[in-house]
Amino acid sequence: MSEQQKEWLEDLRIGWLAAREKLVRELVDNSHWVGELSTSALSTATAISALSLVAKSGQSSIAVTKAIREGCNWLSLHQNIDGGWGDTDRSHSNIATTLLALAAWKLSGYAEERSKQYDRGWSYVDQKGSWDGLRARYGKDKTFVVPILTNCALAGLIPWTHVPALPFEAAWLPQSFYRWAKMPVVSYAIPALVAIGQVRFRQLPPRNLLIRLVRKLAIQPTLRVLRHMQPASGGYLEAVPLTSFVLMSLVASGEVEREVSKECLRFILESRLTDGSWPIDTNLATWVTSLSVSALSQGAEYLSPNDTTAITLRDCENDRVEWLLSCQHTQRHPFTGAEPGGWGWTDLSGAVPDADDTPAALLALSKCNLKDLLDRSLADKSTSAVALGMAWLIRLQNRDGGWPTFCRGWGQLPFDRSGTDLTAHAMRALAVWEDRREEIETALLKQDPKHEMPSAKSIRKAISRGQEFLKRNQQPDGSWLPLWFGNQDRTEEDNPVYGTGRVLLAWGLLDLSHIPEAQRGKEYLLKSQNADGGWGGGVSTRQWPPINLSTMHPGETDKVSFIYSSIEETAVAVEGLVACASNPKEDASIMRACRWLAGAAQNDGLNTAWPIGFYFAKLWYYEKLYPLIFVVSALGAAMSHFLGESSTESESSRESKG
Repeated sequence: MSEQQKEWLEDLRIGWLAAREKLVRELVDNSHWVGELSTSALSTATAISALSLVAKSGQSSIAVTKAIREGCNWLSLHQNIDGGWGDTDRSHSNIATTLLALAAWKLSGYAEERSKQYDRGWSYVDQKGSWDGLRARYGKDKTFVVPILTNCALAGLIPWTHVPALPFEAAWLPQSFYRWAKMPVVSYAIPALVAIGQVRFRQLPPRNLLIRLVRKLAIQPTLRVLRHMQPASGGYLEAVPLTSFVLMSLVASGEVEREVSKECLRFILESRLTDGSWPIDTNLATWVTSLSVSALSQGAEYLSPNDTTAITLRDCENDRVEWLLSCQHTQRHPFTGAEPGGWGWTDLSGAVPDADDTPAALLALSKCNLKDLLDRSLADKSTSAVALGMAWLIRLQNRDGGWPTFCRGWGQLPFDRSGTDLTAHAMRALAVWEDRREEIETALLKQDPKHEMPSAKSIRKAISRGQEFLKRNQQPDGSWLPLWFGNQDRTEEDNPVYGTGRVLLAWGLLDLSHIPEAQRGKEYLLKSQNADGGWGGGVSTRQWPPINLSTMHPGETDKVSFIYSSIEETAVAVEGLVACASNPKEDASIMRACRWLAGAAQNDGLNTAWPIGFYFAKLWYYEKLYPLIFVVSALGAAMSHFLGESSTESESSRESKG
């Protein structure tokens, strides 16, 4: 290793240690991470509309009035220059959020006070094609477009004839029949189907007398379904928009006094942020905890025995394991009907088990030394949880070999289909625990002979089918497109960098980095690397430069005038390349990117998260901890890669001298 390479590696190490220390400081109660989701104009707008209808119904209170006023003021301060609103305060304007903001102002009476801003909002909507533009954004998926149109109809912006009727009576069927009923909305939107379907029916009953009779008879049974699905927090999926759409529809249907409505109202008021806005969801605590545990394990073998972060994590490992186990769903879920065994994105009652959070939790548990846990009963619980989680994942796999998010067999609409990011994640979790299958099975037999670990054959078959799914769904340019992450500067708002990085992790873990698909994936990332050394980003990142350009070497800064990379995408690309690295050319690209990330870690760049996440139907969010978690994971993986190579080179050199 040259002196220059040693210097770069030292910069990488310093950046990695700084990021590690910062991530460990975010630990809550020595057991988990909570993070912080972005504030959201869309959530704020829907909450204002729901609360305004509550106020109009005569059920107002000081808290409701204050929330409406402060929410409207927040929207006023966060209108973009073009007149529209974006999903987050770092997002481009879009027609959906803009229409919801206008509807909120109309319902609250704020439109008259801010008439110039209101008119600018409508000018933006007209430029984007008005109502046809809204429908074009979502295509055949009615999950989000019908709630938006309903909100606008409730505000008097459009007639009810513009709002498609929803077959809410389908929710009267047993849950196991939902996927056969060809629902016009995705699996997680049944509450909206019921509430919005009912208000549309009451406002504009169908001419067909038979359909009218069936829907009339279905009102009370489906309202009971709605209440049954409601979690203890009152918020469906812990999501303000979905809960707000339900509440505004129920109030407009004359159901404001129902318990389900009161619980929705409580959730919305309790979810409000101190600045008067609302986030897209309460938190992603389970998700960011799982990711943090795995990230902090990367490169940990190169830490000093006296490293304070390592000591802190070692001392509270029991607490982290216990917290993760407490988040596993152990009962049949009332929302999706999912069997026990999965994990959702938060420890709160509105979470639903899914195929991204479950692999994340399983991978996190694999990083914990379960044999050495001080509490023996906790170790036993861990092995049972792993077995149950693996069985849950295998059952969820679709017939096409990929994994969907929530429910097997719902493949009609985009966010119900199998996803490459989900599939790669599930494969990694299954593969890691397949290697330790005998250990888990032995522990299970000691606890209870009835406990069963999925067979080695079933695990291998699931992974093999997943591999074939990934091969079939590779893009012509060698990339993979993820389901739940995007890039707001790309025309299609997709994110091939994120998707490819995550799939390469699976190929690397399975020792398949040599196959043509993995090689083509690596080539895509190498060709896509930006001039500044990173990946992703786009013109909008200029508003929040993630790093101090002064940290770059002379001659490099002039190359980045046209684009800034994003920390999140760069870290994901680095980790994927490290997992499959096999030649010096790749190492040079990885090192350039690591220097960029290390610069970000040392120059306060990790404080600026970028909106790369989708929260259902292209609803953008960013998470405060994503840059930090992703950088710790990527730089830790790179440390292992380069120091491991250095060690191998030294041994080879000694052997040749001998």
